[in-house]
Amino acid sequence: MLAKIFKIFKNNNPRKKVIGFTLFSILTLSFYGCSENKDSPRKKPLRDNYKKVKIGSQTWMIENLEVTKFRNGETIPEAEKTEEWNKAGKSKKPAWCYYESDKQNGAKYGKMYNYYALIDPRGLAPEGWRIPNASDWKILETKLGKTPGEKMKSTKEWEAEGNGTNESQLNGLPGGYRDNNGKFYFKGQNGYWWILSGAKSKDVSCCNLNFKYDFLIRVNAVKANGFSVRCIKE
Repeated sequence: MLAKIFKIFKNNNPRKKVIGFTLFSILTLSFYGCSENKDSPRKKPLRDNYKKVKIGSQTWMIENLEVTKFRNGETIPEAEKTEEWNKAGKSKKPAWCYYESDKQNGAKYGKMYNYYALIDPRGLAPEGWRIPNASDWKILETKLGKTPGEKMKSTKEWEAEGNGTNESQLNGLPGGYRDNNGKFYFKGQNGYWWILSGAKSKDVSCCNLNFKYDFLIRVNAVKANGFSVRCIKE
């Protein structure tokens, strides 16, 4: 194409030179236009596709977090094997997993993250969301009134007639947890969600729903545990 345009420029016919210049301008603008679009940092934000519900002044996700990348686009390491999970915890590195490293469990209960993923400066929560702290959970519990656990629990998946009414629409599932040694416990009986305490906090905890009870329990934890994550709107 360029060879043809240059051939036109060499022609002494003024009309053909104008045509050649026009074609060269179009080709140049197209080339730089495509390059700018590809590399431009001014990208439109992704549409918010997360399912959510408004409860009082708060807006919560109604499903467990399932991201595999931090907010800046970098990958969160998956720790499928026991030794991988142990190594991440001991080295204070972020990690995620499925319950029993089974994708079918992941499709039902979402992913579990260690606490180091929560406090990583690259950002675990998607744009426009954040990890709830103890105050956020307390506000939610107060707003739900009596038997908040029953209102938060899903209407199925809980063992021993432990299903809830899901009146809150939060669809709390009994996804169990992973301990710091890499072992899995209590799927079908308990659901655990991280409470954000801050990067420098020595003591961390989670919110627990138990198949036996209709209230929300705060449980002490260690940072190398694997729990589910729910996000709240910023």
